[in-house]
Amino acid sequence: MVGRERWNRLVLVGLALGILLGMLGLGMLGGWWVGRWMGTGAGTPKIADSPTMIRQVQGLNQLVSVKYVLEKVILVEDAKWYGDSRVLMVANGVAKAGVDLSKLKADDFEVEGKRVRVSLPRPQLLDVYLDDRRTQVVERSTGVLREFDKGLEQEARRQAVDQMRLAVRDAGIFRDAEERAGSQVEALLRRAGFEQVEVRFR
Repeated sequence: MVGRERWNRLVLVGLALGILLGMLGLGMLGGWWVGRWMGTGAGTPKIADSPTMIRQVQGLNQLVSVKYVLEKVILVEDAKWYGDSRVLMVANGVAKAGVDLSKLKADDFEVEGKRVRVSLPRPQLLDVYLDDRRTQVVERSTGVLREFDKGLEQEARRQAVDQMRLAVRDAGIFRDAEERAGSQVEALLRRAGFEQVEVRFR
């Protein structure tokens, strides 16, 4: 008799758990359907941007590198059936590339009298960031029935940095960094007394 009562309790507990899980599943399904209907998960925002303009190229001495100053216009729109939000941003950024001289090793130098051959590491993209003092949102709009999405501005900034990173690669930032690194290292070694200097990149 005791065993039968225990079995009945286990069955009731199992049924209760089944009902709770079923209700939870229906609740999640209902929430997902309502979210879809309200447009809360309606894909990623549309992004429109302009070509990145190289405004300035400057040689730097730290790490024998090059700096690009850039400008880009980014438009991020988030359209829902109950209203649109959009951000138009003029982004100003800086990209730095160069040779990390801390990676030089003793066997990167071959010296024969007044002749020296040096192998430098390949240039790398050191940093890409926005200049907050010059980056500004020139237009911000929100639909009547919705609150402004603060994430749109962050998305615009992220898109600007990503696009600038691609643009400087296409514009030849590594080539410029290589040329400047080679000429600066050569000048340094000639001042040290070497008459023949060969600079290579490994």
